[in-house]
Amino acid sequence: MKFIDKLNWPIVILLCATLGLAPFRTPHVWEKLNMLVGGGLTAPADIFDLLMHGTPWVLLLLKTGFSLLGRKG
Repeated sequence: MKFIDKLNWPIVILLCATLGLAPFRTPHVWEKLNMLVGGGLTAPADIFDLLMHGTPWVLLLLKTGFSLLGRKG
């Protein structure tokens, strides 16, 4: 978890604002999450897309959680 602690807040926020929300018209991460809930996330390209666009959000959640709990890795 030291990796999460070493990430700078501005970089994580920038990743979420760019890669996490791309394309900006309808974010892929939202579409892919809807597909996941609906059971339609089966194509390898869609799974990769969810991982690519969802990773910045997971990093943001982990970093926020560790900061709020005061946990250092």
